[in-house]
Amino acid sequence: MKFIVVTGGVLSGLGKGIAAASIGHLISKDLKVTPIKLDGYLNVDPGTMNPIEHGEVFVLDDGGEVDMDFGHYERFLNISCKTKWNLTMGKVFNEIREKERRGDYLGKTVQFIPHVTNLIKSKFFEIGKEENTDIVLIEVGGTVGDIENELFLEAVRQLKIDVGSENIMYMHLTYVPIPHGVNEQKSKPTQQSVNMLRQKGINPDILICRCKEYLTEKTKERISIFCGVDKEAIITGLDVENVYEIPVVFNEEGIVNIINKKLKLNITPRIEWLPLLKQNKNSKTNINIAICGKYTKLEDSYASVIEAIDHAAANLKCKINLKWIETTDIEEGKISVEEALKDINGLIIPGGFGLRGAEGKIAVIKYAREKNIPFLGLCFGLQLAVVEFARNVCKLEGANSTEINQRTSHPVIDILPEQKSIINKGGTMRLGSYKAILKDGVIKQLYKNEKVYERHRHRYEVNPNYHEILANNGLVLSGLSEDGRLVEFIEYPKHKFFTATQAHPELKSSLINPSPLFYGLIKSCLE
Repeated sequence: MKFIVVTGGVLSGLGKGIAAASIGHLISKDLKVTPIKLDGYLNVDPGTMNPIEHGEVFVLDDGGEVDMDFGHYERFLNISCKTKWNLTMGKVFNEIREKERRGDYLGKTVQFIPHVTNLIKSKFFEIGKEENTDIVLIEVGGTVGDIENELFLEAVRQLKIDVGSENIMYMHLTYVPIPHGVNEQKSKPTQQSVNMLRQKGINPDILICRCKEYLTEKTKERISIFCGVDKEAIITGLDVENVYEIPVVFNEEGIVNIINKKLKLNITPRIEWLPLLKQNKNSKTNINIAICGKYTKLEDSYASVIEAIDHAAANLKCKINLKWIETTDIEEGKISVEEALKDINGLIIPGGFGLRGAEGKIAVIKYAREKNIPFLGLCFGLQLAVVEFARNVCKLEGANSTEINQRTSHPVIDILPEQKSIINKGGTMRLGSYKAILKDGVIKQLYKNEKVYERHRHRYEVNPNYHEILANNGLVLSGLSEDGRLVEFIEYPKHKFFTATQAHPELKSSLINPSPLFYGLIKSCLE
């Protein structure tokens, strides 16, 4: 079993997760690669964090709420990840405290080193053994110098002693800026970042330098001298239009050869996306898609939605122009629905929670339904589509979700009875993969199957007491849980393309296998 450790420096948001996923993609043709993400925050998982603060929460088949980088891992490696592969400092300290209370450390003073670092390392070996993996790919979250990841860095430093230098390599992602007006690649941030890493006892084997242009020979030589890394092992992390080009760039820069040499392997690079990337690059067909939400200030809040749109577009040979619509602006009268949706070919209402922006979303859905604009609702998007339909088609005055208005006269969306007694917020929603049975219709045609599995993350459902009146007024409850109690999919046959799901199909979409619902939305826009 070999280990590849990916760290980052200078600043956050450089794309460490995508870099790690790209490396995993390249080496996974003949080897089994298992990714592990280390997050320094004290939350047990990101499930209770605001998406604007941390980006989207990615949900796995097993119900785990994990860091958004797992979306990259799954899409790039074509695997289904597991919750325990996301190791947070919150999980680590929880387990240390439980072990101490049980008496596992009886007679000893429990310390950060060796007890915490030993526990972290034990997880690496445990996961690797369970998965019978060839390479454990470890991404250390945050940047070198953050107090939160100090123990993780110490653990991966010690790992070299445990497994031997021929079985581990360290990759460090840094930044090479080109300041405006200077037009020169500046290597100083990289030098300082590597120096901080070396102070932690880690000498990088490969440097990936994020830059808007390829590194010059002069820049590579300078970095090599000051950082003590072979010039051939300094590669460009190039800014690209499409993240699926990154493995191609890494391969051209020779990263696989360096891995083979260091770890004594014979890896053949895996590049399976090239034909799809090439055919789409020259497309002249453009369509405008609106994403209507309340977390639009940070696009990472909807990372998987954007990916799923891109996957569908690539397979339909078109380009997408995204328009971000903050629905609170519609709600507060800062912009009209007509103005917001001007020149829009289709729209998506993504997942979300709470009152803010909800009425703006309902107004957008009403406009799309009445004007025959292709529409896709996701999770909260389905719930608000049902509210809009109940109010304006079924004429149920004041219909709403009890999440928004607990005293609504028509609670067409209500909390699950089994959720009402739950006090804790973390990890207590309906989470993970669930089966739905599809009826004949557009959605079944898209999935080409009667039984489908999608991932969920929610507490509220379409109230079973209103199923009949919704159906009698023309809304097709086209996908239900096995017992027929829960609505998983809806569609409106009188419309060009009006569909929604209680699930998050964006989480399972990939470039090779785009989500059927996103594919159907883009296809209807093109038609």
